Amino acid sequence: MNIGMLIAGGSGKRMGQDIPKQFLTVNEKPVIVYTLAAFQDHPEIDVIAVVCVEGWEQVLSAYAKQFNITKLKHIVPGGENGQDSIRNGLFELEKHYGKDDVVLIHDSIRPMVSKEIISDCIRVTNKNGCAITAIPCAEAMMETEDGNVSTGSYPRENLRRTQTPQGFFLGEMCDLHRRALEKGITNSVASCTLKIEMGEQVYFSVGSEKNIKLTTIDDIEIFKALLESTRSDWLK
Repeated sequence: MNIGMLIAGGSGKRMGQDIPKQFLTVNEKPVIVYTLAAFQDHPEIDVIAVVCVEGWEQVLSAYAKQFNITKLKHIVPGGENGQDSIRNGLFELEKHYGKDDVVLIHDSIRPMVSKEIISDCIRVTNKNGCAITAIPCAEAMMETEDGNVSTGSYPRENLRRTQTPQGFFLGEMCDLHRRALEKGITNSVASCTLKIEMGEQVYFSVGSEKNIKLTTIDDIEIFKALLESTRSDWLK
């Protein structure tokens, strides 16, 4: 069993809009529907769950019916932060599925996730126990204390830019969250950072520069451009 768990519990304050960014409409379709469709259309995904921002559950259900997202089986309340929301979703899934089932935790605001990315995340999770979608770091990385000046750099070949989905075995991830609570870790940035904070290693799966996270208005414009783009025939 492979479960896609979309995290849509945030309000998107950095976007500066009146509604949560995952429900913004782009080309007459809500952002979250693009993301849902990527998992709906993937042959290896059996079930979809969404951790949803409070007050938008009925809207999400209506969109699922409108756009024929038949794999959506669970809508779970969001939490106070990302770690809390993910834990809510995992603990709900634990009631319905086995500990050895694979769960792919994915940002609802990464609507360009491809079939290849989802497939590789499932593959690496089954092989190594977890999979963190990631891409190499192409830019020069500078160290700074105040955000204004730098006197050092960090070798980019030693860095990876993480994305989602991030894949895990359901039972192991639920246990990790319980142990994190016991240690007082309650606001880790992402599932991969929580694994590291708990003294565990992670494995990488293939990502893409196109797998963007919609955080700002600029990201929406990039997303719209990507939707309209096609690969040139002369590219290998």
